[in-house]
Amino acid sequence: MEGSRRSFLKLAGICALGVGVKPAVDAISATAPTTGPYAPNKTALHGKQWAMVVDMKKCWEKGKEGCKDCFLACHKTHNVPEIGNVKEEIKWIWTEAFPHAFPNMESHYMSEAFLHKPFVVLCNHCTNPACVRVCPTQATWKRPEDGIVMMDYHRCIGCRYCMAGCPYGARSFNFKEPRPFVKEVNLSFPSRERGVVEKCNFCEERLAVGQPPACVAACRVGALVFGDIEDPKSEVRKLLATSFTIRRKPELGTQPNVYYIV
Repeated sequence: MEGSRRSFLKLAGICALGVGVKPAVDAISATAPTTGPYAPNKTALHGKQWAMVVDMKKCWEKGKEGCKDCFLACHKTHNVPEIGNVKEEIKWIWTEAFPHAFPNMESHYMSEAFLHKPFVVLCNHCTNPACVRVCPTQATWKRPEDGIVMMDYHRCIGCRYCMAGCPYGARSFNFKEPRPFVKEVNLSFPSRERGVVEKCNFCEERLAVGQPPACVAACRVGALVFGDIEDPKSEVRKLLATSFTIRRKPELGTQPNVYYIV
């Protein structure tokens, strides 16, 4: 009997707490800013799972191969340093030859020219990211609202587990203080520090103000297409429905969200 009474009192207390908390939550919600610098940006781009399609045929058009507009735009926007040393380089978007970008897909009978063409590669913002699972401090995590794999530079302890876990080589480690190696500092994006890892963030800061990723905006031939893969009406879905595409190392089960038209 005493146990039942005690349980009843606990339940009553919880209910009373809930009744008291709800008005407070409602009051806070009612006073949330709808205008000014802290209000949500009404032009922000929203998606359930952001993805990118890279049309390498357009990228390789005569006179366009070797174009670095997307690299320059990305690295300038995000203060990516130019270290000048391959072993210490920082890269958010770069190129790889086919055998490196798509191992186990090459064939002895493939065109030699095709094998050595540059493929644009970046973080795949995987649906099942290995880097997130191995990070001990949750400095890297996947945003539940849109699937972007993020980095918190302040929580990163430089253990480089995420670099070991990423099968795409999409992360770089700052062996040096990066700021001296940035030619033109973009004050609207934070600089990193020595001893932390960084990578492509799908330009989440641009999406928040209604702008596409910097690499997409800079591409002059429309080789980079960005959109919500969960939206059947999006451009990426239309391309996937009408073009043959491949992904990097799909056999690993990470489900990368960057597709290639070849």
